Amino acid sequence: MFLRFPRRFFLFNLLGLTFAACQSPKEFEGTLTVGVINYGGGEKIINQYAKFNSYLGERTKSYIQLDPAFNENRAVERLEARAWSLVFAPPGLAAIAIARYQYVPLFPLIGISNLRSIFVVRKDNPITDLKQLQGQTVALGQLGSATGYYFPLYNLYGTTLAKILFAPTPKAALELVAQGKAIACAVSEAELNLYGSQFSPTEFRILFKDPHYVPLGVVLIGPDVERNRQEFIRKVMGDSPSGLAEEVGYIPNGQVPDYKYMISMVERVSSISSKLQNKPVRLF
Repeated sequence: MFLRFPRRFFLFNLLGLTFAACQSPKEFEGTLTVGVINYGGGEKIINQYAKFNSYLGERTKSYIQLDPAFNENRAVERLEARAWSLVFAPPGLAAIAIARYQYVPLFPLIGISNLRSIFVVRKDNPITDLKQLQGQTVALGQLGSATGYYFPLYNLYGTTLAKILFAPTPKAALELVAQGKAIACAVSEAELNLYGSQFSPTEFRILFKDPHYVPLGVVLIGPDVERNRQEFIRKVMGDSPSGLAEEVGYIPNGQVPDYKYMISMVERVSSISSKLQNKPVRLF
């Protein structure tokens, strides 16, 4: 069988092809494409998933193709095309996959269980309330980000902003505030703690903290994977050695988080998404 791959994914698919070459034709039972977000775009992710891909391929007798997306926008395109069999999805992306594209959650990802979205301003900024962002420029994250996109837009519903700047990373969002290009930005508490001190002498403070915790990301399986095969893959992944699961970041015996609130938020935000490039931006 001859498989064609986009040139930019050649290195990432190399491991899957190498494994596939070891299978006899009668053992072959199809291709499983593993979707992940790889923000840095580096090749480190190949090594991270190598043992897992080998284990999954051997147990399921499948070709394993690793297909990284370099941002949430590209990841949503892959979900819409149903190009991924398995997805290691952060919360915002997981909500989209479940609500719109019939992906099914299998396992929770390792992550911060008490993650919350916050709005950040410079410490010397006098505003004290989200309503005071009316008519201002705000920096948000990319489509698919729970703490940088969905939670903050949900909290801003009913507001009119001068402009929204979409930052490629949380650090870039903080930089826009530090430079005065945005009055506020949306990140997570963990991201503020990680990057905030790097902008000295500029100091930040939290303007608003969403009361809801962001659910953990999840491993999802695609709707085009046959139901019995879905259950077999679930069992194979659930039986994987703990060190192997930890290497790629999921919890084999963990409980899948409740996504009802997250999905309702995504649906609400989706109703105003076509307006986000307007100036002013009317979020209603």
